[in-house]
Amino acid sequence: MSLFEKAEKQNMRRAQPLAARMRPQSLGEFVGQKQLLEKGQLLRRLIDADRLGSSIFYGPPGTGKTTLARILATETRRKFVQLSAVLHGVKDLREVLEQARNDVAAGDRSSLLFIDEIHRFNRSQQDALLDDVEHGVVSLIGATTANPFFAVNGALLSRSQIFSFEPLTVVDIHELVGRALVDREKGLGELELSIDSVAIDALSKISDGDARRVLSILEIAALSLSKSEKRITVQAIRDSAAQRSYLYDSTGQEHYDCASALIKSLRGSDPDAALYWLARMLEGGEDIRFLCRRLVILASEDIGNAEPNALPLAVSCFHACEQIGLPESKYILAQTVTYLACCPKSNASTLAIGQAIEDVRSQRVLPVPKHLRSTGYSGAERLGHGAGYQYSHDESDGIAAQDYLGIDRQYYHPIDRGFEAELIRRLEKIRSKLDQAGKADSREPPA
Repeated sequence: MSLFEKAEKQNMRRAQPLAARMRPQSLGEFVGQKQLLEKGQLLRRLIDADRLGSSIFYGPPGTGKTTLARILATETRRKFVQLSAVLHGVKDLREVLEQARNDVAAGDRSSLLFIDEIHRFNRSQQDALLDDVEHGVVSLIGATTANPFFAVNGALLSRSQIFSFEPLTVVDIHELVGRALVDREKGLGELELSIDSVAIDALSKISDGDARRVLSILEIAALSLSKSEKRITVQAIRDSAAQRSYLYDSTGQEHYDCASALIKSLRGSDPDAALYWLARMLEGGEDIRFLCRRLVILASEDIGNAEPNALPLAVSCFHACEQIGLPESKYILAQTVTYLACCPKSNASTLAIGQAIEDVRSQRVLPVPKHLRSTGYSGAERLGHGAGYQYSHDESDGIAAQDYLGIDRQYYHPIDRGFEAELIRRLEKIRSKLDQAGKADSREPPA
């Protein structure tokens, strides 16, 4: 390399942002994803055995999916070819696959085909990969931020290993920042700066485990210091971070995961966790009608008769939010969420209807007892319909001792919590009187 070419290369490197300059070139330089790359883990075993095959890299931005794919091409001595599902179509894909087949036929190196945002390929585009993937013409690595079980064809998934990437941990970010501050060739080592652990912890929280964002904020903080300053502080980190973007897709995996976390926090009676997940969804642009529907369902499914006021409150929340809209609806949602979280919980009604439906589906259909059949038409009396029916309001306690089902079956078993504790006492008296109809002794249980 000539002196002129070396200077050009150095100038180009200086023009790159820190995140690009610090991109690792080997597995030894790669930070994070130890659950994939430690000795004994599946991906590491595939690399060591040179049996990479085809894979789907699934995880949030900035976790190293593209970088690791490049490293794997080097480690396994394959030609690295990159496509973007956003920028390229079937024509580009077919050209790449044809060249890969020609290379293999000529005894040249096989290719590692990396497709970024693979979930954006439609079904026919994904199907175009199947034959060459199955015959080993290319080793495919598809990167996606969307859950592959929702976004990638089942046929392609069945031919691929799925590896889940996680946000960088605080320990990972400490390591990444330390390397960037001491590396004189690619990092910020020439500035001879230091940073305290509290500032790195703040950087970790702001960056959401995104390596690119970590290095971008660090670079801005470092370059904005005066010449006399040599320490990067928490305030410098905060001043250098633009308003954070929230990892939330109101139609994708984050939508389902956050909704699940909200419902499970409510069911678990943790108002603080429920408020956080509510805030996360609101800030991510979630449809408030979806949130309201979930709260109405939970009020019956998980609270039920333990607190009968939960359902009316959730329904009122739904109507109020539809009338008012955001941003004020957040107060209504917060009131409802905190109330539902603190309510006593019972799924007795949920279990009861489930058992009844199971009986309807799996056993013989029970005839309606004659005394309960409709009498509102001419000829009902001749058929014996309604004969012997006892009108409950004629009884002093409002309960008539008669059979309402035709078999001895109990579905509803209240729980001794909240208002259902009172229902247990009421139901004991009710069932005791109903048993006087001889249901338990004279009827056969369902087969």
